[in-house]
Amino acid sequence: MTTDAPTFDPVGANAGSKLFWRRVRSILAHALLIGASILMLYPLLWMLAASVRPENEIFTSASIWPSEWSIDAYFRGWSGLRVSFGTFFANSFVISVLSVMGNLMTCSLAAFAFSRLEFGGRKFWFAMMLMTIMLPSQVTLIPQYVLFRDLGWIDTILPLVAPKFVAVDAFFIFLMVQFFRGIPRELDEAAQMDGCSPWRIYWKIMLPLSLPVMTTAAIFTFIWTWDDFFGPLIYLNKMGQYTVMLGLRTFVDSTGESDYGGLFAMSVLSLVPIFVFFLFFQRLLIEGIATTGMKR
Repeated sequence: MTTDAPTFDPVGANAGSKLFWRRVRSILAHALLIGASILMLYPLLWMLAASVRPENEIFTSASIWPSEWSIDAYFRGWSGLRVSFGTFFANSFVISVLSVMGNLMTCSLAAFAFSRLEFGGRKFWFAMMLMTIMLPSQVTLIPQYVLFRDLGWIDTILPLVAPKFVAVDAFFIFLMVQFFRGIPRELDEAAQMDGCSPWRIYWKIMLPLSLPVMTTAAIFTFIWTWDDFFGPLIYLNKMGQYTVMLGLRTFVDSTGESDYGGLFAMSVLSLVPIFVFFLFFQRLLIEGIATTGMKR
């Protein structure tokens, strides 16, 4: 009576080896990503820790775990200035919302004209519009300031909001043009056969289909406007009109005493609206970026 001797299966051993090294590479890749994430999040975590630690420990410890917890900096930062920090939040919110409304309204109209309407010099004006993306904002700063001063708009929010209602952000126009070009023209032709005007085609067909790209433009406009420091610094001089970014600057005084605890506490709060705005529209933002320029 004979028994079969165990045989070596090179195919199975090779498959097992590949599976082992695939798992090793996966573990190493995840470890690298986690380490990079911690490195990137460290400044944010340190700022959060600085907002709840005593004032004398803010710059003496690199740890993100405070030795003593205190939320006094939040109360001090919110009401420690001549104007409540809530006023700065309200000002930033009004400016950001109006900027979003202006950009969505005028940039989408301009993009619809460039992508769907036929008019003389369309390619020329589209190229000129794209050239403004490469134009540094510092080049037009002084002419704009002189114009707004002559109009009597200094110390108002109009210089920060009014340009958004005349389609000055060429980046969003280009983004929407690429998205509109991906929408089949057969929809326009069918609407025209039913007697729709270009305005109704824009309002009834293009806008409902353009929710992802419109959300993308809204998110970027809100974030960029909320984080803008230079614009409000140039045009707003009264403390009651300050935005959040200007309000944060008031905590640091080169000639007197600075409240770094209040500064970090209000910096943490200033991130909340951006985080919430992005959290609610994250899916549409990714979809808008991913589908821009794709043919449907």
